[in-house]
Amino acid sequence: MNPSFKKLLSSFKHKRGYQFAALGVIALSYSAYVAINDDRIWSSYRGNSETNAYSPLSQINKDNVQNLEVAWQFGPGSVPAAAGAAPGRGFGGGGSQSNPIIVDGTMYSILGRGKIYAINSTTGEQMWEFDPSVANLGGGVSRGVTYWEKGSDKRILAAIGNNLVAINATNGEMIKTFADGGKVDLRVGLRDDPKTIAAAGSSSPGAIYGDLIIMGGRVDESYGAAPGYIRAYNVITGKLTWTFHTIPLPGEFGYKTWPKDAWKEFGGANDWAGLSVDKKRGMVFIATGGTSYDFYGVDRKGDNLFADCVVALNAKTGKYIWHFQTIHHDLWDWDLTSPPNLVTITKNGVKRDAVVQLSKSGFTYVLDRVTGKPLFPIKETPMPKSDIPGEVTSPTQPIPVLPKPFSRQIISEKDISNFSQAAHDSSVRLFKSLRYEGIFTPPSVKGTFHSPGSNGGADWGGGSFDPRTNIIYIKTNEAPEIIKMQKLENRVVANQTDFEVGKGIYTTYCVACHGADKLGDEQSYPSLLNVQKRLTDAQIIAKIKVGGGKMPGFASVINDKAKEAAILSYVTGNDTKTTTASDGKPVPQKVRYTNVVAYRALSDMNGNPFLTPPWGNLVAINLATGKELFRVPAGNDETRQKPGEPETGLTGNAGAVSTAGNIVFWGGGRDKKLRAFDSKTGKVIWSTVMPASSNATPSIYKGKDGNQYIAVTIGADATHPNGSIITYRLKK
Repeated sequence: MNPSFKKLLSSFKHKRGYQFAALGVIALSYSAYVAINDDRIWSSYRGNSETNAYSPLSQINKDNVQNLEVAWQFGPGSVPAAAGAAPGRGFGGGGSQSNPIIVDGTMYSILGRGKIYAINSTTGEQMWEFDPSVANLGGGVSRGVTYWEKGSDKRILAAIGNNLVAINATNGEMIKTFADGGKVDLRVGLRDDPKTIAAAGSSSPGAIYGDLIIMGGRVDESYGAAPGYIRAYNVITGKLTWTFHTIPLPGEFGYKTWPKDAWKEFGGANDWAGLSVDKKRGMVFIATGGTSYDFYGVDRKGDNLFADCVVALNAKTGKYIWHFQTIHHDLWDWDLTSPPNLVTITKNGVKRDAVVQLSKSGFTYVLDRVTGKPLFPIKETPMPKSDIPGEVTSPTQPIPVLPKPFSRQIISEKDISNFSQAAHDSSVRLFKSLRYEGIFTPPSVKGTFHSPGSNGGADWGGGSFDPRTNIIYIKTNEAPEIIKMQKLENRVVANQTDFEVGKGIYTTYCVACHGADKLGDEQSYPSLLNVQKRLTDAQIIAKIKVGGGKMPGFASVINDKAKEAAILSYVTGNDTKTTTASDGKPVPQKVRYTNVVAYRALSDMNGNPFLTPPWGNLVAINLATGKELFRVPAGNDETRQKPGEPETGLTGNAGAVSTAGNIVFWGGGRDKKLRAFDSKTGKVIWSTVMPASSNATPSIYKGKDGNQYIAVTIGADATHPNGSIITYRLKK
């Protein structure tokens, strides 16, 4: 071992936020590390294994970006548009989140209905299509696919439904020799009976290390959820190689941060955001979310490792190296929502390899890649206590000194929107009625003001890091919420109607997203009022069981005809008065309190944003100094923009992409615009209206014709369920 490194290990002190274990894991033995060539500049999710969303291409730059035009547009069954042609019509809002990858001139992407396409990246011509419905694989949101090759064996691996599927990258056919006829059931191995697990897929692509694909996962957020174990599978055989328990088992490090038997019943602590791999060191970095249930922790006292953690593992074995916990005992649903950025920072002429983790809370955590030690001070800061009976909040939370928060965390009356005097006054009264003592104010029965909110800060789009300048670009959101806890009494089900039983199920599993009034949230969760006019009874039950979009499946809850009838009765408002047989005994509730208005952005009395604009920004931070360089609105709501005021900014999940052409591209707003920002000033230097809004991070690559392309996934919603990909290049 290098003497200086050995000295570093021996001198390293264990602290509450981060831990380090040598384990021989900094194995510099990765045998197949090869520099990326021009044909593979964007060959994996967010560009490369370090997930930095940066393109080294500079053919398109801030001096010629005004000359961009549509190169081609691909929609299933469509004919590619000629360069300069007007985009087609009939496309709607952005549902697809796929970040296309490009390998040797072929683009691979997931579009609407979970279909995977191989497309000629220069012409837009379809090469093959894979339809998951043919194999009954299920559905759900996906941000892309993973490519692997060894010699002539070339594979696409994709999480579809609750399955990991291997597809021949040449012809689009399932590889039957992989696992069970071409697929791995991801429910298997997650502690519980697979038949009882509602959700175990992955919305983000897996990461490749050698012959392994390393998978995070998406699980349910209610009680009964599966744990979010990290698992690695052999790419060729589909066999499970290793598992890392994010909710530790007895005897494992972190076990004592939970109640004794928590490992048997608690779920979550999953990495749904994606993973990053340092191939030279043989390390994989994960970013986990909170544990279930999100807002109530009376029965999970402790810091709850490895929830809300950046964790470094040996990519070959899954052995623990170090962790840093960003939130102790999370009660706010502040998951880590994007894969860690693996960056090299040049500070005072010295290069430091680091891990940068963004968050919903608006904090940026900059950690040494080898040890996990913060590169800027992070202080354990006293926080308020909960008034929920039995809830023991963490006495402190880790607060970075630098960089400063990139989203608003301290809110006062001056931050409340003023679309009308009546609306402003109403919002001020509401604000004053809520409990609010800063960013870590605990959930309460009274109602807690929660900002930036569970959809605030940085989302899965993550940060784009420019290695030439040390600058990371972050698309941010301002989306406050209310956390209002309601006690759930034990229910006696004797002589209850289907409607009453259905209401109990809805209150436990559905009210957090769709609301007690069933109105949902126009930005994230659909209204269920009159749902029977849009869907048949069979379609409603199928959607509840299988899930779709942000919604996981609840097949483990709605597991018999009686429960189907009950939830259908309540959701459709059809109180049949049918009684449910029972022995009259109380049914105990595991969740003693639930957040009845969870996950919904707060609005004023007329449905306008609760806070003053901007509601979304592009923020640039120099990671060498920790200093913010600029903050500019990203997106615009013209209907709410007041005369003479700057653009409003928009909330949105998609991330930005920086390039060597000194441009930052972002196109994830509801205004349907793709924008180019000057990377030094944040000034918008070009924009175009796309045929539909996008909910995806752009991909930037070099075509076989030598041109630089920008590809954006758009659509995949109710108006255009198949989705599309639109690309741009410089005019010839």
